[in-house]
Amino acid sequence: MISILHTADWHLGKRLGAISRIEEQKIVLDEICTIADTRAVDAVVIAGDIFDTFNPPTEAIELLYATLKRLSNKGARPVIVIAGNHDSPDRIEAPNPLARDNGIIFIGNPVSTYITGTSETAFKIRNSSNSFIEIACASGQLLRIITAPFANEHRLQQAFMHDKDTEMVSFITEYWHTIANSYCDTQGVNILVGHHLCLPIGESTIHEPDDEKPIQAISTLLPPSTIPPHIQYVALGHLHRYQKVHSQPPIVYSGSPLAYSFSEAMQKKNVVLVSLEPNSHAEITPIELQSPLMLITKTFHSCNDAIEWLAENQNCYVELTIVSDTYLKPAYVQKLHQTHAGIVSIIPIVSNTQQSSTPQESNQNKSMEELFEDYFMSKKNGQKPSDEIKLLFKRILAQ
Repeated sequence: MISILHTADWHLGKRLGAISRIEEQKIVLDEICTIADTRAVDAVVIAGDIFDTFNPPTEAIELLYATLKRLSNKGARPVIVIAGNHDSPDRIEAPNPLARDNGIIFIGNPVSTYITGTSETAFKIRNSSNSFIEIACASGQLLRIITAPFANEHRLQQAFMHDKDTEMVSFITEYWHTIANSYCDTQGVNILVGHHLCLPIGESTIHEPDDEKPIQAISTLLPPSTIPPHIQYVALGHLHRYQKVHSQPPIVYSGSPLAYSFSEAMQKKNVVLVSLEPNSHAEITPIELQSPLMLITKTFHSCNDAIEWLAENQNCYVELTIVSDTYLKPAYVQKLHQTHAGIVSIIPIVSNTQQSSTPQESNQNKSMEELFEDYFMSKKNGQKPSDEIKLLFKRILAQ
């Protein structure tokens, strides 16, 4: 049996508003390394969006390399890393000459061919061609991987010299089936690792994370029929919530290891342990990760209530909504931020925006102060100006 740890969407270097997540990422990646060692997995696959940007900060790059070195267990365990839509394909592949002897394999481009031959690892690359690697694990068992890093339709057409008149789903289906027919059989374990959108049966669209760069408009939506029958497990990245979109073979999004937006606040985060034997169904075990800090959305009708709650709940990030019938004073905003360092945003909402049922008094009969208040409320969704703002306006008029 071969055991594989599937993870994706690390987004190293990502920020939540102005807040860096790098320390949390260090903690959760340490947990993933511990799981790999405790479960004694034979291989690790990381299905794209390694970084959050094409040009990640130095601390994110250093964290990636240190983590991959730990996961590879000094070359005893293959670690396969593919590029996602947030990654630069060339940057992802650049470390390969140094990574090879540490058991780390980077695949950035859709037609990447990994170099076979001797290395200082406990496993061997037995075969490699465009979009395919065959690994003889330290145990001697064979692991075949079809690699499918992210590429938009234009890049796919360039990479494969694809005829634009041919429908892309049909082309990808034929391409993957040809690889599987050539290299995959019942003598080894066969998987596909990709960073694409795969549709559940009967669906025509799929929801992407609110904080994610959408790829539906630039990439092909793939039905389960694109997967060759030889493939026993499909490890996908891009969607941040753990989900299985197809049962046989299992087509699984591992999800991100951290909640990266408040739309993910209540999601459990996982890695996926996959157990496989040749010519058999995969056994899948999601393993929940312990996120260092929770993301919480809270609504209060009083700033004092908000301050009291914030003082008692420090170990989280907060999206705060304050419901009030007047303008939120700057002094209160400052006090809120002083009470809690993890406030990502403060959203003021007016509780009483009902317009008067009587006809509005003619502007000609209103004072400048009343006209200013009307204007302020029109720009602030019904919020009335505070006494301080009205006093400031009177001082301006008096000049």
